[in-house]
Amino acid sequence: MSWDQNAHPDFTVPPMPSAPPAAPADPWRAFAVGLLNLSGLGLGYVVVRRWGLALACLVATGILLVLALPADPNGPPGPLLVLYLILLAAAGVHGARVGLRTRLAWLPSSLVAAVSSVVLLAVPAGGYLLYDQARDEATQQMLLDRLATADELVKSTGSQTFDVAQPEFRRALAIYQGLAADHPTSRAAAQVPNRLQTYYTTVGAAYAENNYCGAVAPLKYLRTVPRTMDEKTLGSLSTWPDDRLATSLYECGTESLSGDSASWTGHWSELLTTFPKSEQARKVGPAIDTMVGEAVTEVGGSDPCAAVEHLGSLSTQIRSVSGEEAGLTEALDQAADRAERNAASGTYNCGVDQYKDGSFSDAITTMDKFIDDNPDSPKRSLARKVAIAAEVAQTVPAAGKRLPTTRSGGSIAVTVKNDSPDKITVLYTGPVTGSFTLKACGSCSTYSSLGRSLGFDSKPCSDSGKKYPQKTISLPAGTTYFVHKSQQGISDTPASDTAKLEPGYIYTECAYTTSLGY
Repeated sequence: MSWDQNAHPDFTVPPMPSAPPAAPADPWRAFAVGLLNLSGLGLGYVVVRRWGLALACLVATGILLVLALPADPNGPPGPLLVLYLILLAAAGVHGARVGLRTRLAWLPSSLVAAVSSVVLLAVPAGGYLLYDQARDEATQQMLLDRLATADELVKSTGSQTFDVAQPEFRRALAIYQGLAADHPTSRAAAQVPNRLQTYYTTVGAAYAENNYCGAVAPLKYLRTVPRTMDEKTLGSLSTWPDDRLATSLYECGTESLSGDSASWTGHWSELLTTFPKSEQARKVGPAIDTMVGEAVTEVGGSDPCAAVEHLGSLSTQIRSVSGEEAGLTEALDQAADRAERNAASGTYNCGVDQYKDGSFSDAITTMDKFIDDNPDSPKRSLARKVAIAAEVAQTVPAAGKRLPTTRSGGSIAVTVKNDSPDKITVLYTGPVTGSFTLKACGSCSTYSSLGRSLGFDSKPCSDSGKKYPQKTISLPAGTTYFVHKSQQGISDTPASDTAKLEPGYIYTECAYTTSLGY
């Protein structure tokens, strides 16, 4: 059958449509296409043959993967993720609109497409889970790297002193603290307790080497760690430094006793205050008693002056030790009193030693101090004689060749006259040592040293018309050294005389003062 167009001049054939006619609206198909686009692979566009849009979805997902992988502990950049989610949502909405009236390719029905789209959502969901696991692993590795950094800081201290290494120790501790507090479930945090064992051992290495003074500062530092670190993390390390620090304070104090340093007082005070009930604190009292006893013994040794000075210092130092919390206040006071008493009584030995060494001026000062500080001592009388002999020996050195004794009196009478306008103190030493005072001679005058040398002055005590103040003393035979000194301090130089006394003679000693003028 054919048409004859010439027979029907008014009839025309309509043009072919540019696209297939729109399919009837199908919500399930729209749901499937939109959901398939949410996979991020543009599959919704694929099933409706929108190839350009499908390619755009793939490119967007590819860019996200390139920028997000490998997984970073902080995840992909925030702006990038927000932009991608916006594009993904737009692709889902747009895909649903397109799929509402567009027939599907390759899929037999809208229902199958919907079911397939739901199943394919497992792809982005699984990808997210895998990425989250990768990011968690990256976080774990980052925390393990931090742990390794802290370990290296501790290890790098080597032979450094604590003062030098302390900044590194603090940095390492801050890392350990952060791992334990901020990431308690991480693999790195699980290793922190073991690392802290090494940390404590390294910081306190001086103690293990018996360097007790060097161990004090690092052990005190370790006792501050529990203030910032959880006790559960520290475990037994919380009290690890205590006994070691107590031992170090005691031993370091003991070491300083043998030197000139008084640092032992600070160490033992800290020990008695910080660990008052410790075994080490109980050693302090007996140790101080022993120390004082040894110093007392040294007073009778070769350097009594040093021993006396040591005892005086000990008394002051012991009083500075804080023993109240340990119940040692009374014991320490008794030890300080003992040191002080023996320092006072020991000045006699010091004065004798100075006298024997020819340090007569020092001997006088020391013996005068002994006499003042020890009013009840049986040695006061002899101390006075040593001081007198030392004063004589300052003018006549030969007088100091032997130490005075307590001997007194003798069989030889010696009369000492004062031919001086000044009140005169007469000192003498030899077999017998003593002193006395003669009042001033009112009619006498000072002799000129220069005048006497030129023969202008008369001989002292030679004027028979004068009544000179005088005193007669009894001395034994032997050499006696005399010195007389003006108590007014008018004369320039004390006069002296050396008398060799023999039995059967009566001796007269003349005391007078001289000056350099005429």
